[in-house]
Amino acid sequence: MQMGSQENQKPETIKPLDPEEFRRQGHMVVDFLADYYRNVDKYPVRSQVEPGYLRERLPESAPDEPEPIEKILQDVQKDIVPGITHWQSPNYFAYFPCTGSIAGFLGEMLSTGFNVVGFNWMSSPAATELESIVMDWLGKMLKLPNEFLFSGGGGGVLQGTTCEAILCTLVAARDQMLNKIGRDNIGKLVVYGSDQTHSAFQKAAQIAGIDPKNIRAIQTTKASAFGLIPEALRSTIESDVEAGLVPLFLCPTIGTTSSTAVDPLAPLCEVAKEYGMWVHVDAAYAGSVCICPEYRHFLDGVENVDSFSFNAHKWFLTTLDCCCLWVKNPNALVKALSTYPEYLRNKATDSNQVVDYKDWQITLSRRFRSLKLWLVLRSYGVANLRMFLRSHIQMAKNFEGLIGMDKRFEVVVPRNFATVCFRISPIEIGKNHIVPKEEATNEFNCKLLESINEAGKIYMTHAVIGGVYVIRFSVGTTLTENRHVNLAWKCIQEHANALLRMP
Repeated sequence: MQMGSQENQKPETIKPLDPEEFRRQGHMVVDFLADYYRNVDKYPVRSQVEPGYLRERLPESAPDEPEPIEKILQDVQKDIVPGITHWQSPNYFAYFPCTGSIAGFLGEMLSTGFNVVGFNWMSSPAATELESIVMDWLGKMLKLPNEFLFSGGGGGVLQGTTCEAILCTLVAARDQMLNKIGRDNIGKLVVYGSDQTHSAFQKAAQIAGIDPKNIRAIQTTKASAFGLIPEALRSTIESDVEAGLVPLFLCPTIGTTSSTAVDPLAPLCEVAKEYGMWVHVDAAYAGSVCICPEYRHFLDGVENVDSFSFNAHKWFLTTLDCCCLWVKNPNALVKALSTYPEYLRNKATDSNQVVDYKDWQITLSRRFRSLKLWLVLRSYGVANLRMFLRSHIQMAKNFEGLIGMDKRFEVVVPRNFATVCFRISPIEIGKNHIVPKEEATNEFNCKLLESINEAGKIYMTHAVIGGVYVIRFSVGTTLTENRHVNLAWKCIQEHANALLRMP
């Protein structure tokens, strides 16, 4: 009898998706995050930990027995939060913003909750169809030509990041060209950007098999506000053609990472089209603001490009990751990226009446990203999204005005959007230091930035443009208000005062 009862006492299996336990723990995590957002401005913006800090705090192996969510959240607060650089802090002015919102967060919750793997239409029809609809909505908001919309023979797809968008379009362009000139000529293909083009372009080219010697980063200058000059592009292409090389791909940028410079699309496209090149526009940062009529002119000439992308997770209240890519010729992507094994065969695909997004991207599996973009568009509406973007531009203008009132500082390049590139001027440094050489000025501004970031009140990053070290002040975090901009300026002045007083 005793033996029988022991045999019947089997260990209880876990219930990882019990609805009521999910409800209880989910409420706790939402409460945790709501408290985090309420207090995020109290944390040092840039994490103050040293490399390897977490290994010293956590056990060497995973627990054998389960631990309660209460204990885990305590450890998140105690061990994880100190190692976070707080991108959602209103005092975060580094890199570019990575905006969050209630709608974006809830859309992410729904996407993660459904947990579908929407590689083709059949695997979740709503995931495919909502993505197509939302991308058409967004394309209309940007006033993209009809050829980029599904109704006009083109179409949009949500990628993870700009790196993926550039790689997919580059591979499509590569295969189109190699089908004409022969695959053994891949070593002749040349791709073009400027010295301000994001490093994602170089990475994509390398992955796509472009000879590193054939990746052109054409020099820009302050005279053109660091935009790519069409004449410089033409001259470079002509030299390559004379050398027996084949121009393939041009990647102009709307809002470069270093200084938010803008490459002039219309004249660049004229040059590219003479040589049958694919033109992809990287508007990762500034694409969002082009839904505002007064900024749409930055996209003039987009009717002549082949593909266009921007990151909704940067400045559009849609949580990471969400890169919006439109192409005029989806068939070029499909030809380059499609695989169709027997285990994925289905009637819908065979009917040619549906989109299978697996053929528009690198990976097979894909997330239901369109849900969060749909929630953002519906929850806030176009008018409010425009107001949100304009508010950040106004804050950047205000910051620019503050710089103008302190003659020790200077704005280094024109401000196009909500990022200001500035520095302590060489003249000011010359008053208290040796000869005001550019190298000394760069070194001083580097020290100034590091002292500000170490203090933790605000966080900014730098760039080197035309040999000049600049401090970048990028407004765009969801919680940032003008008072945070004013406090940031006071902080910058305090650190500048202290450094300038040093012998």
